[in-house]
Amino acid sequence: MNIELRHVSAEGLPSVRQTILDIHAEVRHQDFGRTRDFDSVARFDERLSAYASRPGWVAVLGYDAGEPVGFCFGMALAADTRWWRSMTEPVPEEVIREDGRRTAALNEIVVRKRWRGTGTARRLHDTWLAGRTEERVTLLVDPAAGGGKVQAVYESWGYEKLGEQQPFPDSPRFAAMIRPLLTG
Repeated sequence: MNIELRHVSAEGLPSVRQTILDIHAEVRHQDFGRTRDFDSVARFDERLSAYASRPGWVAVLGYDAGEPVGFCFGMALAADTRWWRSMTEPVPEEVIREDGRRTAALNEIVVRKRWRGTGTARRLHDTWLAGRTEERVTLLVDPAAGGGKVQAVYESWGYEKLGEQQPFPDSPRFAAMIRPLLTG
């Protein structure tokens, strides 16, 4: 399988926005049957716009013979980030202190069904991380996703659960995971 990976900055988002929204709808709605308002295309699009408005936002999209297969995106956490504010239990300040260069946040990683289990998610992830200079990377995962399999995949990639957070009143309670930014 020869997946072409393309980086897209916030300035290029208009050219791939519909592709990202279509993949989101296919995977979250059709494949996983997630019908909450939180998972609606409109709400996802609002979050996408908010994330892309932050400095350094970058997406990586994968294509197989021109057909979109998945995406991931994120950015560095700013000094004034709200990322850690929705933790359900207190976390030591030294763990969650941000300065705009300490932590990369991977907001989303989504792969279409046909390409799951092929290493495509890992390639998207690793390509997004390549060249980043932060000391660590964080992501949120719904512990129920895939019956716990999605979280187990992230654990196999070196992520550890820091705690739980619920960033929106209608969102799932996510496992907040973190790992050092592995280079080389």
